[in-house]
Amino acid sequence: MSVISSALPTEAKAPSRAGRRNAAFDRARTFIILLVLIHHSVIPYTYYGHTDRQSFLGFDAIVTFNDTFIMAAMFLLSGLFVWPSLAHKGVGDFLRGRLLRLGLPLAVGVVILMPIAYYAIELRNAGPGAGFAAYWWKTVTVGPWESGPIWFLDVLLAFDLLAAAVYRIAPGLVEALGRVSAASLERPAYAFWALLAASIVTYVPSALYYGIERWFTLGPLAIQASRTLLYLLYFFVGVGIGAVRGDRGLLSSAGELARQWPAWLVAAIVTYVGLVALIFYKHEFLPDPNHPPQWWDAAHAIFFASFCASQTVNVIALFLKFDSSGWSILDPLRESSFGIYLIHYVPLLWLQRALFGVTLVPVQQETAILKALIVLVLTLASSWAATAALRRIPGATRVL
Repeated sequence: MSVISSALPTEAKAPSRAGRRNAAFDRARTFIILLVLIHHSVIPYTYYGHTDRQSFLGFDAIVTFNDTFIMAAMFLLSGLFVWPSLAHKGVGDFLRGRLLRLGLPLAVGVVILMPIAYYAIELRNAGPGAGFAAYWWKTVTVGPWESGPIWFLDVLLAFDLLAAAVYRIAPGLVEALGRVSAASLERPAYAFWALLAASIVTYVPSALYYGIERWFTLGPLAIQASRTLLYLLYFFVGVGIGAVRGDRGLLSSAGELARQWPAWLVAAIVTYVGLVALIFYKHEFLPDPNHPPQWWDAAHAIFFASFCASQTVNVIALFLKFDSSGWSILDPLRESSFGIYLIHYVPLLWLQRALFGVTLVPVQQETAILKALIVLVLTLASSWAATAALRRIPGATRVL
């Protein structure tokens, strides 16, 4: 996501040498936003649990890849600015800024945008007789009040409030994380193994206790139960990394983290293959794939957490190494990335409704691919255009 001109809400940019903008992290944020759009575009056409009659097995691999790490990475990147902003502005100004930049889009999103988006599903299920006004009133009074991807904003706002409390009560906790980050410049493998171990410790017990389907909800506010501690961990890892200068810690584009990118790439590939192999085994060899044995749940949770850590580090290292200077194909989207994230679910669900059940070519898999491409391209174009138009409104760039 973004605020003003980055892909995640950031009042103060991630630290960089001599105060310059950190292009690698701007581009990493924008890249993750694109992955979110791809993720949502292909979900109806997955093989297992698809909602359209056409499907493509390759989309299941994409959904598994994205679902495992993108939100954790977004929380980590969102945490990078927090400590410098708190130190510069103080708790009061920081929280007022967060309420404007996160609270206002959250309110608009859950009250206006998400009901418009989910009305497309209501029409498909209930038929054209269902009026929008009645549907909206039922949504906000009876429920369910779906938040779609906007749930990220309310969780991030809650984490920001918690970070402000830590800053006021026990700032040494986060500063200790920052010192670990600085000390890891020459030995990033230690930081990687620490993140991997912490990911397993925070995720596996929650996944086994709550399962992967349960969500904590309060009206439109929601978070996946099994991932709550995992997301909190990655957010505060980002806060800790951002607590030191970028040219001293893990944000250094010339450091060992970036130079050792092949190691993180191999780790991501190995853990992803293991995760996919477990899923394949469940569907092909277990007698009841819907109720796998506990050993499978535990193994799946371990590989999930391991790939989450590996791929998050891998993305950071790759952008630091290969996309930290010059011009990037991602740069034109940078200023509008938050607006794209905020708006995209509206055109996306209506496009998927328009294409529901339509056969574009005789081959089922090719139809699924074409549908997903149409949805992705038109969703990106329309949400990008809408964001650009909104940003022309006086004062809108303070939020979008």
